[in-house]
Amino acid sequence: MVVVTTSLTVATVLTASFLVATSTRGENTSFASSAGQLDVQAVASGLVNPWALAFLPDGRMLVTERPGRMRVVTPEGQVSPPLKGIPEVWASGQGGLLDVVTDKGFAQNRTIHFCYAERTGGGGRTAVARATLNDGEGRLDDVKVVFRQEGPLSSGNHYGCRIAQAGDGNLFIALGDHFSPRDEAQNLGNHIGKIIRIGPDGSVPPDNPFVGRDGAKPEIWSYGHRNEQGLAIDPASGDLWETEHGPRGGDEVNIVGKGKNYGWPVIGYGVDYSGAKIHGSTGKEGMEQPAKYWVPSIAPSGLTFYTAKLFPKWSGSLFTGALSGRMLVRLQLDGNSVTSEERLLQNLNERIRDVRQGPDGALWLLTDSSAGRILRVSPSAK
Repeated sequence: MVVVTTSLTVATVLTASFLVATSTRGENTSFASSAGQLDVQAVASGLVNPWALAFLPDGRMLVTERPGRMRVVTPEGQVSPPLKGIPEVWASGQGGLLDVVTDKGFAQNRTIHFCYAERTGGGGRTAVARATLNDGEGRLDDVKVVFRQEGPLSSGNHYGCRIAQAGDGNLFIALGDHFSPRDEAQNLGNHIGKIIRIGPDGSVPPDNPFVGRDGAKPEIWSYGHRNEQGLAIDPASGDLWETEHGPRGGDEVNIVGKGKNYGWPVIGYGVDYSGAKIHGSTGKEGMEQPAKYWVPSIAPSGLTFYTAKLFPKWSGSLFTGALSGRMLVRLQLDGNSVTSEERLLQNLNERIRDVRQGPDGALWLLTDSSAGRILRVSPSAK
């Protein structure tokens, strides 16, 4: 049951020819969960297909919008004009301005890392850039592209593009398969359907699994992926976890290992959009099994581990948004095993694009629509 306690109020101002959302605090909707009643508060609204959220040390957020804008948002919901200095973005189909993360040394170096769809030739590819955030002047400085995906170009689909920074500073970047001919994710000679590992400057770590192998891209960490939409490092174990979309069924949660093959399109649990068979089987020697899969698809998205104290019953859980499933999903873990699933906020009926743990211990969500919102999920005060 959903109880709406107050109505939504949205104030907007026109800045730089874009609609800039301001505070929408005032909407507070309550949902049941295994951790008790949840309050879901609309913090900001009016964002166009927001894609990623990254917290700054002072509690403010960087938020990307797929059409090519990045904004700074306060915890109270004040939204800045678009930051200047964003490279040219090809916002077509599923492409646009995608993930953003702050560098582990952000407090000292003000560095951020982000990825976006870049037009080239007759299609698009994923590019990764680093920059210095100069939010006092409303811009990014020292923008440098450190990586460009190689392989068949995208016509607008399956860019993937999530970023996770490891403790050693290296970046893991999930790159989609571009909806390419299906054997490309198995081809080590390109970056299609791969997770790569690079230094913050784009350099290749010498211990990457395919360094020195003829015909293989040295940036590759793992392969056989389809359309990756979530990437997170388990703070307890250091393991890299990933979510990706299957076709009709076969969405996956994977624990990503060095040099491992995750099977697309050779193995899997889905079928083609036409209903035709894609995979020879669901398993094959030398190919990894998912930690969890969904049939039918829910279209999992952003991914985060919960470690805060605001929801003590959920400590150690893994959260993912769901796009077609229109919900937030909590996965209970026992080590690297998924033991149960809890489906949350289904009556909200929103495509959840990203989920992050905030410095306040709450869960912060982005909703994917042309009138996207930032939502804060916390225990009910009632």
